[in-house]
This record gives sequence, structure tokens and C-alpha cells, in this order.
Amino acid sequence: MKISGYVFGEIVIGGKRYTEDVVIFPERVMSWWRQKGHVVETADLSEVARAKPEVVILGTGAYGAVRVLPEVEKYFKSQNMRLIVLQTGEACARYNELYEQNFVVAALHLTC
Repeated sequence: MKISGYVFGEIVIGGKRYTEDVVIFPERVMSWWRQKGHVVETADLSEVARAKPEVVILGTGAYGAVRVLPEVEKYFKSQNMRLIVLQTGEACARYNELYEQNFVVAALHLTC
């Protein structure tokens, strides 16, 4: 599913508009909640990890307010999954570059 638009607080994926944080899998989009709001822990990505994508893209918000703990990077590396962490606008662009040729999952914070 291609991301066709992103602005602060809103994303359009596969023609559908979302206004809450999302995880994009090849076959579906789901809401994404983190245990500590603006911090990403390994547990926040358990469903992503179970899918075993080649690439995981994390969007840290329009201004990069979300912090990814070092344990997350270590975990995905140990599982041979490439982790890309970018501000959400850049993360959306990178996802669109990769999703057709790779098994990519993106977890995106849509606001700050």
C-alpha cells in the first residue's frame, strides 16, 4: 500500500485517511499505541517483529519528538531486520521507495 499523503496529524494510505499513529503492513494498516507515548520500546513493536519484515521504518513524528530506545535497535539487528529511524515525512518517502521491492513494515507517529 502506497502512502499518498502525509501532513501533521494525517496520513493517506491506499486511498484511506488516518488521523492516529499507524503501523503499515503489506496487507493491512493498524493503529499504533506506545506504552510510554513518545518513547518506543521493543514491546511496542511486538506485532511488527512477529511479521519478520526485511525492513522496519519508524517515523518519529513531524519534528522527531519520539525517541527510540537503544534496545529496539539492538533487537531488530539481532533478528536480521534492518531498522530505519527518520522523522515521519522522511519515513513516508523512504517507505514509498522500498515497499514494492522489499517486505517493509512502517510504524509512524503522525504528530509532534
